[in-house]
Amino acid sequence: MRIATWNVNSVKQRLPRLLPWLDERAPDVVCLQETKLADEAFDALLGAALAERGYAVARHGEAQWNGVAILSRAGLEDAVAGLAGAPGFPHAEARALAATCGGVRIHSVYVPNGREPGSEHYAYKLAWLGALRATLAAGPPDALVCGDMNIAPTDADVFDPEAYVGQTHVTEPERAALAELIALGLRDVVRERWPQERVFTYWDYRAGMFHKDLGMRIDLLLASAPVAERVRAAWVDRQARKGSGPSDHAPVIVDLDTAPDGNIGPVVPPPSAPVTQRGAVKLPQAPPADP
Repeated sequence: MRIATWNVNSVKQRLPRLLPWLDERAPDVVCLQETKLADEAFDALLGAALAERGYAVARHGEAQWNGVAILSRAGLEDAVAGLAGAPGFPHAEARALAATCGGVRIHSVYVPNGREPGSEHYAYKLAWLGALRATLAAGPPDALVCGDMNIAPTDADVFDPEAYVGQTHVTEPERAALAELIALGLRDVVRERWPQERVFTYWDYRAGMFHKDLGMRIDLLLASAPVAERVRAAWVDRQARKGSGPSDHAPVIVDLDTAPDGNIGPVVPPPSAPVTQRGAVKLPQAPPADP
């Protein structure tokens, strides 16, 4: 069973790329984030095309923002939208969806960004992660959490730790919240498979960050032990980030039991050379240094 997760950053904008990608990579289950469509609009846009490809669909969306979906050709049962006890900002947002596909409880999640350390949205992010942990703790043993976690697990998961000082995604409380999820018995299957590789899943649209390979790894597949033992390949499909009109995220793919394309590596094509001079590159959104 091939399972993929992809923050498409608007499924409407990404439609010309999404459908050919489904045909090329042939995933059995796809978790989408940032669909940015209400459920009825999602069905109108994609329902027929997905049905033609054999996908059953569960979706949990809202107009303009957020939104998650699960597409499955391996069965789709007991779909549940949202997280019990999750906070809102101020109202509940469409950020989590779970369903059982091929005997695995699959969660498509879009974790809040956090915006700025110490902000109300940052507190919301940490509380939301707590609700996710409670949901996973009560779930079945065969589980896979797929999605945009908006957290880089370690400094090795960003192009230069110095560029992220004072930013979200890398702070100790965020990483501690992610570690609490993993402590439930989940395994980061991409990092497990490629412990020393330079692997990113997100690159800012600005300043040529993708072409320079100045990115971060924030899209994760976290598998419970029984599922992790079935992994035969786990990689980032960088090819889907190339060309015109891409998402700023690349899909992440895991193959269970068999790997149709073989163990092709963590990225397609190989990544560029690592940063050798730390602090030399600033994030595009960072303010200029004081004179």
